[in-house]
Amino acid sequence: MGNEKDKSAWAVGGTTLIGIGVGFIFLKTSVLYFMASILIGIGTGLLIACFLSREKRSSS
Repeated sequence: MGNEKDKSAWAVGGTTLIGIGVGFIFLKTSVLYFMASILIGIGTGLLIACFLSREKRSSS
């Protein structure tokens, strides 16, 4: 059961870091692009975590 939570946390954390990395590229262009890329990273991580938990429930 703890392993499922770990995968979700890794998914959210990893995509958030990807969003921050992409945001640093856009930081010279606009701060709003930076913030948007962070929010997109968090949202993508939450979607992946949702699908991971759904897949885990259906296989059990």
